Amino acid sequence: MIDDDNEPSIEERVSAFRGDDWEDEMRAVLDEGEYDTELGIQMARDARRLVAGELEEADFHERYHDAVVEEFGVDDRPLETSDESAASGHLPVAAETDEEELERREVLQKMGAAGAFVGLGAWATAENRDESASAEAAASDEDDPNRQWGMVIDLDKCDGCLSCVIACSQENQTSAGSNWMYVFTYEDDDQDGENFLVRTCQMCTNAPCEKVCPTTARHTRTEDGLVLTDYDVCIGCRYCQVACPYGVNYFQWGEPDVPGSEIDPHHAYDDRGRWVDSRPPKGVMGKCTMCPTRQDDPDRRGTTGCEDACSMDAIYFGDMNDPESDPNQYLETVREENPTDRETFANRPSDRVSTFRLLEELGTEPNVVFVGNEPGPNAKQVEGPVSYEEMGQVDRRKDVLDEETFAGGVFS
Repeated sequence: MIDDDNEPSIEERVSAFRGDDWEDEMRAVLDEGEYDTELGIQMARDARRLVAGELEEADFHERYHDAVVEEFGVDDRPLETSDESAASGHLPVAAETDEEELERREVLQKMGAAGAFVGLGAWATAENRDESASAEAAASDEDDPNRQWGMVIDLDKCDGCLSCVIACSQENQTSAGSNWMYVFTYEDDDQDGENFLVRTCQMCTNAPCEKVCPTTARHTRTEDGLVLTDYDVCIGCRYCQVACPYGVNYFQWGEPDVPGSEIDPHHAYDDRGRWVDSRPPKGVMGKCTMCPTRQDDPDRRGTTGCEDACSMDAIYFGDMNDPESDPNQYLETVREENPTDRETFANRPSDRVSTFRLLEELGTEPNVVFVGNEPGPNAKQVEGPVSYEEMGQVDRRKDVLDEETFAGGVFS
């Protein structure tokens, strides 16, 4: 709870990160859609208050229940949590509690935006995937019910090569400009030389985007803490995009660059039978997923496409709740006063290394930890050593180069 009157408000903190005009931009985003803009803006504001501890869960739901039902005809946001989910911070989702209701919504969605996938044949294939692999994955989850996937990203090792960006795009077959991974190159008066910030979904344990979703399409997978979007349930209201303080959501306006016929169902549906991986269909929200179908595969669990592609060994993916996991072991190494391998940390300003989580003070509980210096309020984005264009990518943020700072809208 934020009690100090001298402390900046939540919206002021987000504005310092996203830019003074970010809410106007988000209002314009909702104006382009078919749903109530002001409802989305107000819900987003209160969702951020909710995760910051300034608003109670029950009050938030009561405040918007009637308006959500009036606008969407349904309010599937969970009103209660079990003792187990409350302790973990993960809300239950409709698909895990009401199979009949999920089937109803799936049918509706398959007739609409999501129906453009690969047809009932692919759906049947996904449902009848290898049972032994699913059983093995389920057994592993039972052995470790508190798993929380996340990342440690060492910014001092990053050289801006964009390999992670390319790998993510290829892995998920996203459309041009939907950069689920994005590498900001910036200069800062308080930091030497050229610096990088690798931006991906923060996989928040207390995710505001989940709080505003009327259909529970945006949800947290209870077995491992991944914040995902069920493409078969998403109605494209974009409220999650407005609620997220990090600017990591991408709406699929037109037909995807890669047709549904080219997507492997085993890289689309997770072990629950929900379409949460690979690129979204038209009219649906997409974002970084941290590769859930990899995490369901015993042979690939604990890996991501971006980590595999990073030649600088800057990305460490694993269970943030396991002290023996790769990311936690790496953090332990870099936090030592005298690391064994000084050449590895040659760019460190001192033996004691700084770490940070983006906007952690908002109560989102992000599960991405950065090693290195956090960009300051006067950091300015500049051209990187490798351009997105020469790597066959589209950089949606190039129009802010030399005009904006990190505190002036680069993250929007």
